[in-house]
Amino acid sequence: MTLPGLPRHTELIDASLVFTARRRRFDGVMTSLLGEALRASAPRGVRAYTSMTVVIDRANAPEPDIVVVREEAIGGLDQTSFPVSGVVLAVEIVSPDSESRDRTTKPHKYAASGIEHFWLVEMEGEEERPVVRVYERDPVTGTYVPTGVHRDRLKSAVPFPLDIDLTAVDEL
Repeated sequence: MTLPGLPRHTELIDASLVFTARRRRFDGVMTSLLGEALRASAPRGVRAYTSMTVVIDRANAPEPDIVVVREEAIGGLDQTSFPVSGVVLAVEIVSPDSESRDRTTKPHKYAASGIEHFWLVEMEGEEERPVVRVYERDPVTGTYVPTGVHRDRLKSAVPFPLDIDLTAVDEL
């Protein structure tokens, strides 16, 4: 989305502009932790990025906190968005001001547009520990089905082999 003068991290959801609020330290820490782990684990042909817009259609251009895309979706260094067809994984880190969008609106749109994998990251409990809920798109229903809830370690074979120590959040 390229409208001049818009604040950074403006999303287009159902043809309405959504301006995101300031992020918490948790959001930044989890974006760094997961983004770095995804970049380190990604096989040849896919790459992980933070704060990039995904163009679903003319009325929807959300900005996942982290997005993993196929190489063929990557253009020049001035690129500001990826086509939804190139997205392998979308990751949303739930913030107090974006709970409904992150838990309901965006996952529905991501699944309906064909994104195979989705992670929902939240802060849990008084200890403020991360929990990562992992979803995979069911090819029959076109909706996400849960495949795991990860608290201390996120270990998965899809979308590619991963082993992420979620307790490393304390070191960031």
